[in-house]
Amino acid sequence: MKSSSIKTYTVKEATIKLMQFCAYRDRTHNEVEEKLKSMNMIPEAQEQIIMHLMQENFLNEERFAKSFARGKFRIKKWGKRRIINELKIRGISPRNIQTGLKEISETDYMATFHEISEKKWRTLKETSVIKKKKKLADYLQYRGWENHLIFEKANELVKPDD
Repeated sequence: MKSSSIKTYTVKEATIKLMQFCAYRDRTHNEVEEKLKSMNMIPEAQEQIIMHLMQENFLNEERFAKSFARGKFRIKKWGKRRIINELKIRGISPRNIQTGLKEISETDYMATFHEISEKKWRTLKETSVIKKKKKLADYLQYRGWENHLIFEKANELVKPDD
């Protein structure tokens, strides 16, 4: 009468569960590995399930990088530096990171940069031009925009009458 509180899964059950996990949204290999560990799957079973997910295109790191880059740029207005860092943290290969970044057109990238820079500049209630530029730069750096763009824009936004 030993009752174990640890749920066990067959390889088939775990595979189905992971297919649903990956179908919900794109996942990284690391996320899938963590999920399998949390399900107490042995390494051999983990390997088998990951191979199956890749063969059936449930697990595709390139697709993850593309959708991540598109989404974070469009929705959160992140710059390329932040997107690259976040993908690196998730264990995405440099090749897939570069592929993901190609999802962002240079035209959209620059238009978004100018739009958020100008909007932020208008909302800053700072009287000192130096402090206002610093706040703008901090805001844009946190979101991962490139320094050369930030400093060019900050200087452009300063009107002679400021």
